Amino acid sequence: MGFFWASVPTSTEQPSSSQKSFATSPPPGCPMHESNVDSKPSACPVVNKDGKDEINPLTNMPYDISVQKQPGQKIDLPTDRTLSTIPRGLDTKEGVWEYPSPQQMFNAMIRKGKGDVPEDAVESMVSIHNFLNEGAWEEIEEWEKPYTEQTHIEPRLLKFTGRPDALSPRARYYNFMSKIFPDKYGTELPFDRHDWTVLRNDGNGNWKEVRYVIDYYSGGDDDFGMPSFYLDVRPGLDNLDNAVQRWNHWKEEMKPTWDKALGKDVHSDTKNKR
Repeated sequence: MGFFWASVPTSTEQPSSSQKSFATSPPPGCPMHESNVDSKPSACPVVNKDGKDEINPLTNMPYDISVQKQPGQKIDLPTDRTLSTIPRGLDTKEGVWEYPSPQQMFNAMIRKGKGDVPEDAVESMVSIHNFLNEGAWEEIEEWEKPYTEQTHIEPRLLKFTGRPDALSPRARYYNFMSKIFPDKYGTELPFDRHDWTVLRNDGNGNWKEVRYVIDYYSGGDDDFGMPSFYLDVRPGLDNLDNAVQRWNHWKEEMKPTWDKALGKDVHSDTKNKR
């Protein structure tokens, strides 16, 4: 989930149509915060609450976590960090965001008092976090596609934070509706939430900051008995532009349903577009 790393300071329910399914299970815990929401698994990073570490404001995590083994650690965990596919910061020279190495993740767990996590599970946890981040970015790229097609400039990720204790308005709405229509909306609250600040270029060299909200839902087992969950990704309702974007996105998603209801031949329309 939102577990990136910046090594140096920089300057700067049931699935709805907008939720994406991932056939894997969330990690058993996250090293960067202590969840107190019904003991559900949680993602990282989150806002630092104790103020003891020097925190990178772009990630809400310490600037550096050691790659040294912990005293008594039995397994040699990899120390190499993996590059994401997610562009970082305002300048293309900043490259892409990096994921922490398994050793860094384990050290972060120890710092947060999560020493009961099995050492042999850490690499899998890192893989799941990375996989979820990539999936979230794919969803954001789809939202940003109309703007990217106009400017031919890809969006970038400026900063992010985990907000596991802050239930989003849409999650509250889904939870309320689940009490009336449990078969349609499900009954589970999201087990985590992230806010990502995405940079959108206007084609003239100017970047606009767009806040995206990501809710993480457990989805139960799929048809093959594998656990799954859903990411509900959308721009935050911070301004009229974001509201219009969400409306247009919803209209596009609903068009096949409306066409079918009006008796239009959806398949012939698709062929004509080819």
